[in-house]
Amino acid sequence: MTTHPNFATRLLTWFDTQGRKHLPWQGSNDPYPIWLSEIMLQQTQVSTVIPYYQRFIQRFPQLPDLAAAPIDEVLHHWAGLGYYARAHHLHRCALQVRDHYQGEFPVEDLEALKALPGIGPSTAAAVQAFTTGKRAVILDGNVKRVMARHAAIHGWPGQTQVNKQLWQAADHRTPHQRVANYTQAIMDLGALVCTRSRPQCDVCPVATDCQANRQQLTDQLPSPRPKKNRPIRLSHCLLLHTADEHYLLLQRPSPGIWAGLWTLPEQETKTQLQHWHSQVLPDHQLTLHEGQKLSHAFTHFEWQAQLWLASLPCRHTELGEMTKPDWLWYNPKQAPKLGLPAPIQRLFMLSHHGQAPLTLDEENP
Repeated sequence: MTTHPNFATRLLTWFDTQGRKHLPWQGSNDPYPIWLSEIMLQQTQVSTVIPYYQRFIQRFPQLPDLAAAPIDEVLHHWAGLGYYARAHHLHRCALQVRDHYQGEFPVEDLEALKALPGIGPSTAAAVQAFTTGKRAVILDGNVKRVMARHAAIHGWPGQTQVNKQLWQAADHRTPHQRVANYTQAIMDLGALVCTRSRPQCDVCPVATDCQANRQQLTDQLPSPRPKKNRPIRLSHCLLLHTADEHYLLLQRPSPGIWAGLWTLPEQETKTQLQHWHSQVLPDHQLTLHEGQKLSHAFTHFEWQAQLWLASLPCRHTELGEMTKPDWLWYNPKQAPKLGLPAPIQRLFMLSHHGQAPLTLDEENP
């Protein structure tokens, strides 16, 4: 593959005047905020990450704070950001760094970084480049797009052979000087100029030898993921509340979808839901009232759930026999710091503003 010695020079010249230099995690080579931001930025845009990062770093300003926190609180601060495995890995990584590296990230050792939970090759390279200035090659989503276009690499980046070509292209363009600046610059180029749709080739510093630009392929590269119909997964959820406005939540098992988060009792059918409550609440007859429908798009399927409303005429403190380790009586007005999936969080948030039917005397939508 042809090397591109001027690629980095042109990109860095552009970065000096156009690059992002005031993001909340910039301005220091402290690995903790750099690592935290890199994990949050996986599959998530900067504009979405910034408020989450700011709240997160305020609550967990240093790695020992994060390592000492219960996973429920970590998930609470992550809730809504999606891809919850990242939050579990984040917590596990903080524990490992605290317990095995005396609280200091092994930034000089790329292989040790890659071995930590949730840190892949590109994230490890970014952490090392930003903290030490060592030459390290990154390949996040933005960089994949730039490389696919500049080198005219066809094929979906998720394919092994295509991914290998993209790594080679990124390696051949990564300089030995100003590596931290280059790492930020190549990400900025993908985020600000070489965007998914309508890339601004007229202001791109590397457009003159971009093969996609020359061949008018910028709207075709990188090649999209082969299309698959996203299946719909149907379920039925129970919204059970007590006389003192507490709602029953169950903690999801790990691993799996929404691992460790607190959500409503859920079954595949209404009949199974009725059977479930007759088994676990044998002393309490429940009448189910049809409520609204919930939906949430996952990467590989769409979740659609019918909500069923039911009430108990007693206070939650009178239900001692129903206390289980993975059960919780939840009061949205006095909410503990829990990780709630986005649709459940939204449900309670809307109800707080009188926009969702969480009580049986409201009209069903």
